[in-house]
Amino acid sequence: MSNASQNPKVGFVSLGCPKALVDSEQILTQLRAEGYDTAKSYDGADLVIVNTCGFIDAAVQESLDAIGEALKENGKVIVTGCLGAKKDASGNDLIHGVHPKVLAVTGPHAVGEVMSAVHQYLPKPHDPFMDLVPAQGVKLTPKHFAYLKISEGCNHRCSFCIIPSMRGDLVSRPIADVMLEAENLFKAGVKELLVISQDTSAYGVDVKFRTGFWNGKPVKTHMTQLSAALGELAAQYGAWVRLHYVYPYPHVDDVIPLMAEGKILPYLDVPMQHAHPDVLKRMKRPASGEKNIERIQAWRKLCPDITIRSSFISGFPGETEAEFQYLLDFLKEAEIDRLGCFAYSPVEGATANELANPVPEEVREERRARVMELQEGISKKRLQSKVGKTMRV
Repeated sequence: MSNASQNPKVGFVSLGCPKALVDSEQILTQLRAEGYDTAKSYDGADLVIVNTCGFIDAAVQESLDAIGEALKENGKVIVTGCLGAKKDASGNDLIHGVHPKVLAVTGPHAVGEVMSAVHQYLPKPHDPFMDLVPAQGVKLTPKHFAYLKISEGCNHRCSFCIIPSMRGDLVSRPIADVMLEAENLFKAGVKELLVISQDTSAYGVDVKFRTGFWNGKPVKTHMTQLSAALGELAAQYGAWVRLHYVYPYPHVDDVIPLMAEGKILPYLDVPMQHAHPDVLKRMKRPASGEKNIERIQAWRKLCPDITIRSSFISGFPGETEAEFQYLLDFLKEAEIDRLGCFAYSPVEGATANELANPVPEEVREERRARVMELQEGISKKRLQSKVGKTMRV
């Protein structure tokens, strides 16, 4: 039987309104669930959490005083609550400006971020009899790589897809939870992290790109900032970060500099589905082949080593031979590195099934074969350009 007295002890100071009190209760509940004990005094605590208020000047001063007292009496302090989200006149973190020695700062209703900081600065001793599940979880992939799912569901309503009816609308995971899982995976020996979701580039849309915290630093719930943070973390372990399922939003362009700088792998999995604007309109997909050509050229100019992977659908309802030829011409010009093409298949419940002029199955398959035959030559040419280069694999 484990000795409860050996459990790490956390002191807690809760200030502010009833809403802040509930936040404190949730943090304390999670601490207790994970086996941490609470301390009634500063000197009896291994670490102190201060939940602050930042509404009026008096409350701000009370919170700053409480942080200062905890630092003086204990020295290891994590700050959470409304004051944690406040900036000073220069736009810098207010709390770190006054108390630079605090371990971490989060905003309000941030149980995940607080627990991540607790795990970092006061980890529980490993108990082989109690800790039956490793920190990184049980994985079905080989030890050297793992998938990191950052969100669930999708807000798009592509006419060929029924995923939203099964998985619901977009729900993004808190940034601290994502970063903690990534850290645990790297610590377990993972060397390649594959970032996935139904719509990776929409990460954070549902929470209005809310600012979270990781290691005491603010990080927006946004694909670009997440990619930068993951890249920085991966570098500490000599690992890679690879992005998958990136819907072609305009802000996808912002991750290309991270690839050019070596922060994340120069690899972009961006499903385009087609090139002809009329087909894309029937699919309820964005952009057009012409715009995508411009973007691909810009990506390669900024990051010459980038590998672009995409997927396309042949024989979508109403696709004419001219529209299909437009797709082939696009592929010849785009020279996408890796490509998958799927013959359109009616999925029960998809609105595309109601579109006029369905393409016969044999034509769908014949067009798919033509795409893949063309792509075989393109991929061979792209790979040939790498001959003679030294690359890390």
